[in-house]
Amino acid sequence: MDLTRRGFFKALGAASMTSFAFGMTQASPALAVEAEESWKLVNTEEYTNICCYCAGGCGSVCSVRDGELVNLEGDPDHPINQGGLCPKGATMFQLRNVVNPETREIEKSKVRQTKPLVRRPYSNKWEPISWKDAIAEIAQKTKETRDAGFVETEMVNGKKLVVNRCESIASLGGSQQNSEEEYLILKMMRALGIVAIDNQARV
Repeated sequence: MDLTRRGFFKALGAASMTSFAFGMTQASPALAVEAEESWKLVNTEEYTNICCYCAGGCGSVCSVRDGELVNLEGDPDHPINQGGLCPKGATMFQLRNVVNPETREIEKSKVRQTKPLVRRPYSNKWEPISWKDAIAEIAQKTKETRDAGFVETEMVNGKKLVVNRCESIASLGGSQQNSEEEYLILKMMRALGIVAIDNQARV
């Protein structure tokens, strides 16, 4: 058979068009499948979010159905994590909901704490208290600790200098605060006389 290059491309084009036309007449199972109620993400709305755990700022996709979070996964379009999540980020879903291992149904976590707890000295259990009481106790303990470790003056080269510093408290800022929040935290710590101030600012 004497087949020229031009004839080869003609035959190839004809075969391709025949295959394409045949494919158009056949229903593709991949395109004809209807959504089933058993599918995990059927009838959900997706919202993008940022992981709450560290300063990496990884993106996540939250799937919501009827106002309830049903799934959380990495955002493949996010430039930082490109769809991946670390072990901490992958467990964000369990901050609120868990999957029952027996029924495989999503339910609210029974161990999630929604109010402040305190463990009194010599006690072996945690007791719930109100937010008002928690804030008042924290303020009281902070004042007691500050007063106990406050340094008003210090001798430097034979001279008494006023230093007004607190050496018994340290401040470690978080990674999710914005600049304005960190500014206010710093102002509050300086007002207390705290000098041991650090921040989780690795990005």
